[in-house]
Amino acid sequence: MATINVRQLDESVVERLKRRASSNNRSLEGEVRHILQRAVEDDMQARRESFLALSDRLRRATEGRAHTPAEVLIREDRDHGHRDF
Repeated sequence: MATINVRQLDESVVERLKRRASSNNRSLEGEVRHILQRAVEDDMQARRESFLALSDRLRRATEGRAHTPAEVLIREDRDHGHRDF
């Protein structure tokens, strides 16, 4: 586990965090850990939703078109002297 120190945090923020922690039956450290975990999860969820929306738009835009399978494109590329790096 990693340790993070946050310097120069306004005292009013610390007090609000303490109140929030108390109302959630957590320690201050536990509350901060919870907030950080949620922030990362929310960011990941937003990125996932954005990716899925873009994928859906591309899928609809290319619907009905012939597609070359990826393995065919990779084989062509390798046959022409290109390699994976």
